[in-house]
Amino acid sequence: MYIELHSASAFSFLDGASLPEALVDRAAALGYPALALVDRDGFYGAPRFHLAAKKAGLRAIVGAEITIREKKGSGAFFAVDASKKAPDPFFSLWRLPVLVESAIGYKNLCRLITQMKLRAPKGEGSLDLEELDGRTAGLVALIGREALQGPRHGVGGLVDRAVGMFGRGSVYVELQRHLRRDEESDNHALLSLASAFHVPVIATNGVRFAEPADRPLYDVLTCLRHKTTIARAGRRLSVNAERYLKSPEQMAVLFHDLPHAVAATRDLADRLQYTMADLGYRFPEYPVPAGETMGSFLRKITDAGARERYRPYHARARAQIERELSLVEKLDLAGYFLIVWDIVNYCRQHGILVQGRGSAANSAVCYSLGITAVDPVGMDLLFERFLSEERGEWPDIDLDLPSGDRREQVIQYVYERYGKRGAPPEGQSAAPEGQSAAMTANVITYRGRSAARDIGKVLGLEPGEVDRLAKVMNPFEWIDPKDTLERHLRDAGLDPANAALRTFGHLWERIHDLPRHLGQHSGGMIVCQGRLDEVVPLENASMPGRVVAQWDKDDCADMGIVKVDLLGLGMMAVLQDALTIVNSEARGAPAAPLDLVHLPPDDPAVYRMLQEADTIGIFQVESRAQMATLPRMKPERFYDIVVEVAIIRPGPIVGQMVHPYLKRRRGVEPVVYPHPSLAPILERTLGVPLFQEQLLRMAMVAAGFTGGEAEELRRAFGFKRSEKRMRVIEQKLRDGIAKQGIGDDAAEEIIRAITSFALYGFPESHAASFALLVYASAYLKAHYPAAFYTAMLNNQPMGFYSPATLVKDAQRRGVRFAPIDVQVSGWGCSIEEDGRVRLGLRYVNGLRAEAGKAIEQAGPPHDRTSHDRTSHDRTSHDRTSHRGTSHVARDICPKCGSDDEAMIERVGTTCFCSVCAHEWAVHVPRATCDVRRATCSRPPSRFTSLDDFVARSGVHRDELRALADIGALNAFGYERRAAMWQIERAMRPAGELFSDPGSQVPDPADASPLARMTLAERIEADYAGTGLTIGPHPMSLRRQELALRGVLRACDLPQGRHGRRVRVAGAVIARQRPGTAKGFVFLTLEDETGIANIIVRPDLFAKQRRSVVGEAYLLVEGTLQIQEGVTSIKAERLYGLGGGGPDVEARDFH
Repeated sequence: MYIELHSASAFSFLDGASLPEALVDRAAALGYPALALVDRDGFYGAPRFHLAAKKAGLRAIVGAEITIREKKGSGAFFAVDASKKAPDPFFSLWRLPVLVESAIGYKNLCRLITQMKLRAPKGEGSLDLEELDGRTAGLVALIGREALQGPRHGVGGLVDRAVGMFGRGSVYVELQRHLRRDEESDNHALLSLASAFHVPVIATNGVRFAEPADRPLYDVLTCLRHKTTIARAGRRLSVNAERYLKSPEQMAVLFHDLPHAVAATRDLADRLQYTMADLGYRFPEYPVPAGETMGSFLRKITDAGARERYRPYHARARAQIERELSLVEKLDLAGYFLIVWDIVNYCRQHGILVQGRGSAANSAVCYSLGITAVDPVGMDLLFERFLSEERGEWPDIDLDLPSGDRREQVIQYVYERYGKRGAPPEGQSAAPEGQSAAMTANVITYRGRSAARDIGKVLGLEPGEVDRLAKVMNPFEWIDPKDTLERHLRDAGLDPANAALRTFGHLWERIHDLPRHLGQHSGGMIVCQGRLDEVVPLENASMPGRVVAQWDKDDCADMGIVKVDLLGLGMMAVLQDALTIVNSEARGAPAAPLDLVHLPPDDPAVYRMLQEADTIGIFQVESRAQMATLPRMKPERFYDIVVEVAIIRPGPIVGQMVHPYLKRRRGVEPVVYPHPSLAPILERTLGVPLFQEQLLRMAMVAAGFTGGEAEELRRAFGFKRSEKRMRVIEQKLRDGIAKQGIGDDAAEEIIRAITSFALYGFPESHAASFALLVYASAYLKAHYPAAFYTAMLNNQPMGFYSPATLVKDAQRRGVRFAPIDVQVSGWGCSIEEDGRVRLGLRYVNGLRAEAGKAIEQAGPPHDRTSHDRTSHDRTSHDRTSHRGTSHVARDICPKCGSDDEAMIERVGTTCFCSVCAHEWAVHVPRATCDVRRATCSRPPSRFTSLDDFVARSGVHRDELRALADIGALNAFGYERRAAMWQIERAMRPAGELFSDPGSQVPDPADASPLARMTLAERIEADYAGTGLTIGPHPMSLRRQELALRGVLRACDLPQGRHGRRVRVAGAVIARQRPGTAKGFVFLTLEDETGIANIIVRPDLFAKQRRSVVGEAYLLVEGTLQIQEGVTSIKAERLYGLGGGGPDVEARDFH
């Protein structure tokens, strides 16, 4: 019987058109007993292939096609130059299919792949054939048409070389029949070679896709691989669809004249008995002090930590910790806890915030070790959700770290401590040479826009068409079943009947979920005792200093590889930065340093802010749905925040738990329980199950499950559902409930609650960990708003809202801002001595980070006499002008009274107020100005003039224009357009363009013939150049016009009458179309006074989709809804506001 031993999946990245699971399904349907997967340069799809084959009852044979690189025109081989990314005309590449026969072979192939990948740029790599010598034990090579390239392989040819390397019994000459011209002459030549060197022949089909219908998609992938179009691909495309997985009978007919080549497939398959069921992986052993075991040392540090955490160290905590430690020792997990503790310890020693979350927060041992911050004994959390004997897998501990450089520091610590030596036990030598730590991969798959763009290019569609197609393929819109491709094409102004577009639509749907390229997980790290590169191939990540495994986190878990998540959380970075600012302020700092552990509990200002839904920027509770729930919830204590974090999740929403809970909380609905025995479990949540731990306990109490059995139930009904397993567990649940004597109605209610909620339920421990961050962020926003918003702006992008919205929210809270100024701004935002937040250079669009940081680090010039005469003259004028700027003397607008520097721009003796658009002249005596300069707290200027700035900053011309356009050069005495005019003068050689060689430098007041920017132009320039403005909101410029049209401000809505028809207008800052909302769309509009929430019915969205999705500013007519402190408008009509305006960033969610 024929067995296919050469098939590649989509994990050959653009050289295969079917997922491993599809190949397995096809093979099972065709009656194959085994199948081989041989992907290009890796085992990327091997875990999925292994699991799918196991489920289908097939034996999975693994291998890889190894890229071989050699010099053209001779048999000599050369080492690879990894620095060369472009194809080398003097070298050729070809692929050698290799199959794994034994565990030794698997390790050898892993190491060979790792070697080729780690010395090459990401996504590349090849080997010299000679490098395989001595490392082929346990491997079988298939030699095909490449063996016919005689001049390339020298005397004896490739077959002879392969026999010398692999051994005669481990080399097969491979024959394929794809009905191509000259194919049979090649096969005859291969048969002659096999006979000459006494090597067996074997038939394969070189499979690249499962079904013949996949061939068009394979052609698209081929074009993408070669960066060409279908029209230009030519001979790069397959001549037919023969490379699909054929039946054994088809292959027997195809090779009817060579039955021994067919029979050889079964003989070889029987030899290839290696299975990935046991990869030989071991977690590292922690190097404990002399005289200690890992178990004894864990007990010692846990006891010390518990005495610190629990004051007093009460009996319940002691009993729980002893129970956990006994299980940890029984399961031999002490090393895992010690290594996580070591990472946390490193963070604390280096001042890096760290907090464990997820199910680890259910563990009293983790709490005692300082890994988590939630007391699971005090909160009565279920330990079995984290670890149980029945689970048969490693626990999962996630560590939240500040995103950015500090997390990278921790990752590099793990590489250094555990990656290079594999953490050998004390007294033993280091691990053999090789990597022992890596990041887990993240497989980037084709989705909406990326699929549309790539397919559109391959089909040769016009760039404009491709752009329109990519926009309508936004996943935000694809929620409702009525969202058909035909409808979206029509909405984009394209003809659905067009043949090319029909082809596009067909291919777009088929390419979804196929791998596009390999990325790296946001924080998952795996470590190994010994060589990790003998367990899974490793390769370079795109980020320097990172190594990534070829498997993602799910693959690693399926293969028994332990992952530690070092997750970068933006809010952790915000809290770290904000606390640093608060504790370092010269004035206003707390008496004792503020930290997360010792924040004042039950702060009234925090709960008042939450009850009023004043939560822009606050972790986890700033979304529209959370803001709509908080006034109804009215949180008064910490556990209320825990519930709030968990309740706006798919589980409670789909399970219809939200409204019953809120009604019971208000006393409108009575608290009832499915059965009296469940009252202790559900009492805290008023009889409504909200957390996974409650469901597990319900199974334990109502059905007599053990903790491990309850966790098995949760997993059975989880994301990787097995119908068979679910039926078995559900029957066991029914039997257990019956044994407890619970009646039919109550039993059905319990079963329905458990089985429907298990998939979506939120862990209580996870919610509690997040609730701590909610409280901390709310506390800092309430009491130290300037520090909080500064930290928020320095850690973008993150959260629900754009920096523009954060700035406006901060201003409404009384935070004052200062504009970007090259003389004083750093790369990041900072707080000045007078309490204002100075915007950082990081917000200048188009300014390189290295240029911005160079400006920040620049000091006053050491030798000002080195400038030429013209430069000196220019400097004199600039310095004189600088004395009159608003940085030196605080100005007050005579019309509106504003004295905020951010709102007043001054050049020479002219001031302009951005609040009321008033312009006036001032006179400042020179002596007064000099006194003010002497006493001003402003740091010394970095640059003496615009010329000095241009000469020493290294800023490019386009960057200078960007700085001028946003007013960042105003300190040199020029208004924005005048500065723009002057940078052209500053960039030119002296004597050219603007003046004759002998002319005098013009006075700054007359330095430009261009008119000053109007207020509207300045705001537009701010948004275009920085994405935000610290001046008036764009809507304020239209308020008079809108008021005449009866348009209310956002702040007016809460004072309105429920049910009244109203009009409101604003910039669209968020769009949401949740899958649980039955097609409803939720918009957030912002004006100068705040935000307004808009509810759009599905039918209205269908009619006005273009306006909802495409308009930056909307005018909405609808019905005002005010219920339990929550204000929204149910839209009846939507209009694009028109009239232009700056582009305001909108964030779309689905």
